[in-house]
Amino acid sequence: MRFYLSIIIFICAWGPCFNALAQSDNSVAGLIKQGVELNNQKKYPEAAESYKAALALESDNVQANYQMAFTLFSAGKNAEALPFIEKATKGNNPKFTAAAYSLMGSIYQSVNQLPNAVNAYQNAIKADGSNQRIYYNLGIAYFKGKLYGEAEQTFAMAMELDSSDAGSTRMYALSAFHQNKRAEATFGFCRFLMLEPNTSRSAEAYGNLQNILQGGVLKPEPGYHASPVMSSADPGNKVLIKALAGLANRKYATSADLLAGQLKGIFNAVGNIPVEKYAFWQSLATYFKAMTLTDNVPPFARYISQSAKPESMKWLKDNPDKVKALENWISQNNPKFL
Repeated sequence: MRFYLSIIIFICAWGPCFNALAQSDNSVAGLIKQGVELNNQKKYPEAAESYKAALALESDNVQANYQMAFTLFSAGKNAEALPFIEKATKGNNPKFTAAAYSLMGSIYQSVNQLPNAVNAYQNAIKADGSNQRIYYNLGIAYFKGKLYGEAEQTFAMAMELDSSDAGSTRMYALSAFHQNKRAEATFGFCRFLMLEPNTSRSAEAYGNLQNILQGGVLKPEPGYHASPVMSSADPGNKVLIKALAGLANRKYATSADLLAGQLKGIFNAVGNIPVEKYAFWQSLATYFKAMTLTDNVPPFARYISQSAKPESMKWLKDNPDKVKALENWISQNNPKFL
């Protein structure tokens, strides 16, 4: 997993400052521009000198402070970056303030100060609640701190903002899996594998999905204490177990046919849990239940197993019409989160 950083220069927002470029490269704006160019070339000491010169002219310039913090962070000088990023949060542009708090969170996260990272990301969201990447970063901080329930909710919010983001979807599934919420994790892994079917992360996700389908439970990590009451009472777990039990004595020609049968059984069964009570993950259940009304479940089983099963990859190559029908369904249908 990783968290995301971005260098944000609001040229329009800082128009008067950057217009000075035409007059002098030694202006605050000119020095910042030089620093950014040097930073992009990974010439961190030289970039820091440019920002230092800019701050000598205008010590409270939020852009110069932000860029100095980013360069120091990129150079691995995390402690030195913190005073600068603190000043960068004092601006009056909400999106820039959010970016500054997000960078602050990333700095704290990199040195494993997770409570401070969480606080910074929360401040970033207060400044700009529309930035999907900040929710992702906050979710990672929760996940690293073994706060899997908070992580699950935060990745769900990231998915609501961008339903096609594979990274947030993967982490949502993992967060649910770590809590033994097997139905939520199943839908999360299926959605992730739909978005990213053939990478190293896909192979890991497929392995986790198989673990769930075979009745496995993820071993709790040191420091995390799951609630047995929550796991046993989880409505999705009960329905999933019942759906899989009904398939136990059936015979399938291939492992992909077995997977298709398992998924169809789960999609149908869990999709009937009342939506109003379990809104977010039930949106995924409703989405996949709709797939069972088509002929796309068998191709989907091959599609999501191609990273781990060479025979699935071959089947996909040998059945282009069925693959095309599945891809058309995917392109025309997105989860509608409640």
